[in-house]
Amino acid sequence: MIDIRSDTVTKPSAGMREAMMNAEVGDDVFGEDPTINKLQEIVAELLGKEAALYVPSGTMANQISINVHTQPGNEVICEVGCHLFNYEAGGPALLSGVMLRTLEGHMGSFTADQVRENIRPDNAHFAQSTLIALENTHNRAGGTIFPFEQVKEISALAKEHGISMHLDGARLMNAVAATGIAAAEWTSYFDSASICLSKGLGAPVGSVIAGTKEFIEKAHRYRKTYGGGMRQAGIIAQAGIYALENNAEGLKEDHKNARTLAEGIAGLEGISVDLDWVQSNIVMIDVDPSIGTAAEWAEALGKAGVAILAIAPQRLRAVFHLDVNKEGTLQAVEAFNNVHKAEAFQTGNNQ
Repeated sequence: MIDIRSDTVTKPSAGMREAMMNAEVGDDVFGEDPTINKLQEIVAELLGKEAALYVPSGTMANQISINVHTQPGNEVICEVGCHLFNYEAGGPALLSGVMLRTLEGHMGSFTADQVRENIRPDNAHFAQSTLIALENTHNRAGGTIFPFEQVKEISALAKEHGISMHLDGARLMNAVAATGIAAAEWTSYFDSASICLSKGLGAPVGSVIAGTKEFIEKAHRYRKTYGGGMRQAGIIAQAGIYALENNAEGLKEDHKNARTLAEGIAGLEGISVDLDWVQSNIVMIDVDPSIGTAAEWAEALGKAGVAILAIAPQRLRAVFHLDVNKEGTLQAVEAFNNVHKAEAFQTGNNQ
């Protein structure tokens, strides 16, 4: 089965498993796990920040960061399709007591002018705008990259108004691979940033938040509050170190494979893929109702040996990762073509 439902489905390689088995461990709640400490140092340096904190998930990384940057009753400016608004179970309201002011973006990004128009006035009637959150790359927009110049402009505006900046960089290393812009250069415009180790990088679990020492001290307290403090977790942290040292370069191959699928199916009647939006490892595929629903296509493709996710009534999402090579990608293209040609399938959906 070629599994392109998500880049979270990757499994540890033999080399990663061996590294995990040999990891030095200690009690991380006491700050005594040498492998976790090493991972945090590596990520802090990678992102150009003073300190970092290992947490179980990207959602926890975002929610902790919001907690540190805000007070109850504040407002966070973000894009309407972003992960923290759509896929984090109302965490900002539940955990931080804040509102989200969502902006209608283009390809997952928004402009400094949009932000300027939506910063709340300094008036007792309004929530205070205290944080701007960006997602790069943008999952729901199909792995699109937030334009670098727009990041710089938004950061300058945020500084002008005394507003903090947080980067949901779950797939930041994909943006690095696609643009050649170093991770630390991207994150230099943010007060805090996170990266996920369990997506394209291929580790089984974990994310890391980075920021100033003061920020991370506060984040450490919230991690404990959320139940995110782990003990001898160096075993899984070692997987993250291995991933950063061995798998980051492979993200470029994932991007090539995503482009191969996109170009290979874009010409099929009733299948729509906007190639301009295929900028990293994700492909969004729109299915015309005349040839069925996304769920029906996902089922048919599954029978053809390709696991894919229906994320809307007429939209499929394919995500490439290190467990899918060029050969597997070509097999996925062939499966799409075969399903498209299957007369029984098309006839059944046209009734």
